Amino acid sequence: MSEKPSVLFVCVHNAGRSQMAAGYMIALSDGRVDVLSAGSEPKDQINPIAVQAMAEEGIDIANNTPKVLTTDAVRDSDVVITMGCGDTCPIFPGKRYEDWELDDPAGQGIEAVRPIRDDIKARIEHLLAEILPEKA
Repeated sequence: MSEKPSVLFVCVHNAGRSQMAAGYMIALSDGRVDVLSAGSEPKDQINPIAVQAMAEEGIDIANNTPKVLTTDAVRDSDVVITMGCGDTCPIFPGKRYEDWELDDPAGQGIEAVRPIRDDIKARIEHLLAEILPEKA
């Protein structure tokens, strides 16, 4: 891994889970991780309930835009996390790949999205502990 690791979060629509994960990674890594998110069939906007759920945590993802998954994004990342949505990513040797089985927040109310958000936060905290050296 490079001095500043990069993490790519992938889900089909890049509108909910991957956006929440990217929001947490940016907020919790204090700029020590390059963060990307993308989807194979991106929606035209972020899921408003995901935006609301993250706002409750003090994290603003409202101005993010879903992006299309590219081979370059995978190639340029040290860690590639798919969100349990069956997305297939190009495989490059030397990368770390994980699939996080997470419920899809699409069409769900805030009560259903909060536990998904909290699960993502716990996974982000665990991942950060693995990929970042302890602060001196």
